[in-house]
Amino acid sequence: MIRICVSGSKGKMGSRIAELSRDDASLELSGSFDAGDESQDLIEACDCLIEFTTPEATVKNLQLCEKLGKAIVIGTTGLSASEQEMVREAAKKIPVIFSPNMSVGVNLLFKMIADAARVLGDGYDVSIVEAHHIHKKDAPSGTAKEMARIVKDVSKNIEVPIESVREDEIVGEHTITFDSPTDLVEITHSAKTRDIFANGALKAAKFIVGKPAGLYSMKDVLGL
Repeated sequence: MIRICVSGSKGKMGSRIAELSRDDASLELSGSFDAGDESQDLIEACDCLIEFTTPEATVKNLQLCEKLGKAIVIGTTGLSASEQEMVREAAKKIPVIFSPNMSVGVNLLFKMIADAARVLGDGYDVSIVEAHHIHKKDAPSGTAKEMARIVKDVSKNIEVPIESVREDEIVGEHTITFDSPTDLVEITHSAKTRDIFANGALKAAKFIVGKPAGLYSMKDVLGL
């Protein structure tokens, strides 16, 4: 049985991850805490920390995982370039999953975008629209940024504008459009509930425990 600890227990994602973990016989919820709480003893008692808080709290808990030799799954978005570098450095000592989106469907979307960008080539204008609930603090979303990065990896000189919408209680919608004078290709993913992210995070935790130190993504978890 894998012992997990959830950071961000009072948040919408963290509380749902904790709740769903209780229905999985292969997992034991050994502890949970929120940003600002004392966490070292709880992290020490687990096999893997699942982190969904703020960038500042994530860095603190990442350092504790590194010190204690614990695996960590990071779903926190909005990390700065320097904070992301700290994640990469920590991954030299412990196994880390760092993904802008834990959803299986969104990670399939990432693969489809890479295929579309490669096949369609440079004759298309590419744009992204992402929509979330009014409580989401970062914009554009980490998922939208990753979508744009995938396109730019294939087409080096292309600009990919991102429109961000914050409205009502939208869980998460991402649409990428490839537009040319002759046709339009549009790919959309719409999240209906947060369970898709929570289940992905639990799948990631089960994957990462026992792995050697390194930086992993949901592509590794899903074999994409």
